[in-house]
Amino acid sequence: MDEKPRRIGAYEVSILHDGVFEAPLDVLIHADGEAARDEAIMHWGKPKVSIVVNCFALKGPDGVTLIDAGTGPSWGAAMGHAPAAMAAAGIAPEDVARVLITHLHGDHALGLFDGDRARFPHAEIIVPEADFGFFGDEANRASTPENKQGGFAIAASLKKHYAGRIRSVSGEAHAGITLIPLPGHTFGHSGYLIEGEGESLLLWGDALHLSDLQASDPEIGFVYDFDAAAALASRRAILDRAEHKGWLVSGGHVEGFRRVVKKGAGYELVPA
Repeated sequence: MDEKPRRIGAYEVSILHDGVFEAPLDVLIHADGEAARDEAIMHWGKPKVSIVVNCFALKGPDGVTLIDAGTGPSWGAAMGHAPAAMAAAGIAPEDVARVLITHLHGDHALGLFDGDRARFPHAEIIVPEADFGFFGDEANRASTPENKQGGFAIAASLKKHYAGRIRSVSGEAHAGITLIPLPGHTFGHSGYLIEGEGESLLLWGDALHLSDLQASDPEIGFVYDFDAAAALASRRAILDRAEHKGWLVSGGHVEGFRRVVKKGAGYELVPA
């Protein structure tokens, strides 16, 4: 995947390819039930879920900003390639001034760690206030399904390895970058809007995992969603808003930079 950097406001934005995540089709759900899910999968015609895993590098006047950090070595050989992509872009871990995390899932945040130490020795870690508040409080673990508890370990590792360098935010995240709440995939899942005079770019985390399938039918979700109904509401709202605003979009599982266009009852993500 070769996508040229984009100049958005004060930043040159590059996509860092971390790898490819694959899963069986049973990770897909549909708001209208199993029959609707099966019909959507039949029309889609693919034998499995196969999605890119991205993070992003922003080069600006105040140093290098990352949005998300990939998986690190934790998820096998098919992923964890973001550090090599950073090196190819001329970015060393010591160069990173800050990392903005969309949510505390492994494919977005485990790349913050290099074994038992911080990967980015000088970076401030900026996390959505709602996500860090939820996963940072062990009292919430008991009410969280076991297969959705990974964020607690990540929050604990953050506190251990980045002590004194964590900032939780609910609005402006950094100069020219605003957090956009998109709850549902996790309690505090969010995107980041990078604003420019000519055009703006929304990096929406996991608002959509499958760009083609979920844009055309936003009712399709993933078993990984913390609250499927809230994730659906966020997905519909942000597709409509991005289309109305004419924003460029990308995300943790979007190939390249796209624009959202209305198509029938749904949407389409077209190459920008």
